[in-house]
Amino acid sequence: MATLVHTLVDHSDDVNYCAFSSSCLATCSLDKTIRVYSLNNFTELPYSPLKGHTYAVHCCCFSPSGRVLASCSTDGTTMLWDAGDGQVLAVLAQPSGSPVRVCRFSPDSTYLMSGAADGSLILWNMQSLKLYRSGNVKDGSLVACAFSPNGNFFVTGSSCGDLTIWDDKMRCLCNEKAHDLGVTCCDISSQPISDGEHGFTYFQMASCGQDNQIKLWLILFADFLGVELKYKCTLNGHSAPVLACAFSYDGQMLVSGSVDKCVIIYETTTGNTLHTLSQHTRYVTTCAFAPYSPLLATGSMDKTVNIWHFDLKQPCAANTVENESKVAVEDWSEDDVSAWLCAQDLADFVGLFKRNNIDGKELLNLTKESLANELKIESLGRRSKVLQKIEELRMKMTSVTVPDEFLCPITRELMKDPVIAADGYSYEKDAIENWISNKRRSSPMTNLPLPSLVLTPNRTLKMAIGRWLETQQK
Repeated sequence: MATLVHTLVDHSDDVNYCAFSSSCLATCSLDKTIRVYSLNNFTELPYSPLKGHTYAVHCCCFSPSGRVLASCSTDGTTMLWDAGDGQVLAVLAQPSGSPVRVCRFSPDSTYLMSGAADGSLILWNMQSLKLYRSGNVKDGSLVACAFSPNGNFFVTGSSCGDLTIWDDKMRCLCNEKAHDLGVTCCDISSQPISDGEHGFTYFQMASCGQDNQIKLWLILFADFLGVELKYKCTLNGHSAPVLACAFSYDGQMLVSGSVDKCVIIYETTTGNTLHTLSQHTRYVTTCAFAPYSPLLATGSMDKTVNIWHFDLKQPCAANTVENESKVAVEDWSEDDVSAWLCAQDLADFVGLFKRNNIDGKELLNLTKESLANELKIESLGRRSKVLQKIEELRMKMTSVTVPDEFLCPITRELMKDPVIAADGYSYEKDAIENWISNKRRSSPMTNLPLPSLVLTPNRTLKMAIGRWLETQQK
């Protein structure tokens, strides 16, 4: 269920793009401004709107840390802003002077890519703020870009309909005619897909275009194989050109916006339509999922940005369950803590915890005093709720821990009937049989092909588990 929770009406012209960080939402417009809002209550930050571009702002994006905001414009520049106070950090001029249509940070913030209407693309070194590499698409304007999660490559889309894959040295690796009337947007899921049959890892990409279509692709990037772009399927539903598409943080959903004024949310595994949202009164130009909270933003030529909330559990909640069983809390990263907050219905604290670099170790050390004095959480009720959830984590840590070797690597549950597979690892019999029956021929642990599908009962391990269970019952 998707519920409209807020509508932003501050722009005086078409909204061209919207982008999330862990704590903020940025929007940009034909009115030459960028506006920044807090996710806590959707109020505009004191330094907003950001003014500096002399013509329409086409795109904006946050750096992975959320500390820097980039924006690009018809004025031929890409501007960098401090997301904390709105100060201008740099103005990067496209060498050709052509209108800049899209900008993207690499996943490690080493580079910023800017793409222009004349087909030129620039990789800027974010440390020196100097041009690092430059290139050109074969034909048309450069209108779309997406980096792979590991930063090894990025994809651009052009108005002539091509998708082009580049490595981080700006070498063209692959070019594919994807949309007859032109690409309008593309996005790469942050969650790779494993191919059990061959042991490869694919990156899932979506592209949309003037042909009314959304296409899903699989990208294989391997040093020894080069790059392979495989068409997967076409998602239908829009009756007019599709202007925007974006994956959810966990890759399970894809959202699109169209000239037909509709927003459609798809389930990526099946291609089924989950929601159709039709509140905008003009073309939907942009859409984006928040990374650590169940929010979606959609922008339109009706000058508004709609913010939607999903009643279903936050996508990252599933990953939290996995992290709690596989990674000790004290070893959690800041992202793991953010995911945990989402799963505990504490998503509004994500930005605060991120700004204070709260990882697993810091989380466990939080006290009533530190929440009040250091994190400045004034509400007693909210402090109590956070402390209660942290205490539950501590209690879980001190409870009886099942030896890891007794847990099935697939289900992460205590094994009842362990068997040894050809990769040398032990699994719960039903789990590994299901794995194999789904036409997977690779090891769940190594991703390498299994030389044999024979499963051998591990009686020694079964006896050890039995003895351990007896000791717990005494």
